[in-house]
Amino acid sequence: MTTDSIPVETADARPGTVQKKTRKNAPPGGRNRQLFRHPGAGRQHHAGPVAYILLGIAALFSLFPLYWTMVAASTDNTRVTQTPPPFLPGPHLLENLGKAWQDAALGKAMLNSLIVAGVIALSTVLFATLAGFAFAKLRFKGRNILLMLVIGTMMVPPQLGVVPLFMMMTELGWGQQLPAVIFPTLVSAVGVFFMRQYLSEALPDELVEAGRVDGAHSLRIFWSIVLPIARAPMAVLFMITFVHAWNDFFWPFIVLDMSNPTVPVALTQLSAGYVRDQSLIMAGALLGTLPLLAMFIVFGRQIVGGIMQGAVKG
Repeated sequence: MTTDSIPVETADARPGTVQKKTRKNAPPGGRNRQLFRHPGAGRQHHAGPVAYILLGIAALFSLFPLYWTMVAASTDNTRVTQTPPPFLPGPHLLENLGKAWQDAALGKAMLNSLIVAGVIALSTVLFATLAGFAFAKLRFKGRNILLMLVIGTMMVPPQLGVVPLFMMMTELGWGQQLPAVIFPTLVSAVGVFFMRQYLSEALPDELVEAGRVDGAHSLRIFWSIVLPIARAPMAVLFMITFVHAWNDFFWPFIVLDMSNPTVPVALTQLSAGYVRDQSLIMAGALLGTLPLLAMFIVFGRQIVGGIMQGAVKG
């Protein structure tokens, strides 16, 4: 391996004269540093036509169920059940949407779903971030055992706790009320594990120790240090939890009635009767999906940015 010779000015024995010598084995620098860079470093990679074709096909498959729901909601029941089914929108979309809104009382149902999903998502993000910070960076007795217990609850089917949970809600006087849906799901084990894994990698121990040296307690460190670092995964967790709580049907159907329903419970009214109007059911499903689509359109960039930021930190 060849090395560069770097001129070095040294003092000669005679005063006022300078003699140049060379120093061997000098570290590469300046223009020579480029020889040690990876050939592809700093280069932008562009997707080819095959990638765009595959992404287009994936987008079509993803959007087709929503498109079919709109087509079915814009026709009558007779046309939906024909073979082959229609693939173009019909003229009855607004009529079916208005009838579904009235028959299923979707105004009150959407307000209830907004309250339930919003409270559950906010509480899950707060408590999961607190617990994730504690499991990731705080040292206390029984930490690993508690973490294993939290993870173990993910393996228990929720159907096993329906009967005792329903009895508990009845004893508390919350039957047919929204608190019966909100309080059992204020925090999730998946959220705790998700935030714990993120903070273990993204939060340096030095920042926590620096906060301790400055005299900050755990809550102050959480507010001033942890929250700014965890904003990206918190946004992702909020969106995932909100969508899950909005679409939850099993537990709200058990504990609520038609006088105070959420959107999935209210949509069951459209399928009642001897003959099911498929176009009306699709119209109600479309109305129940529109708030989620609007939220993703408004906050989609922040959510995707949070996912990408979490991937880079990981």
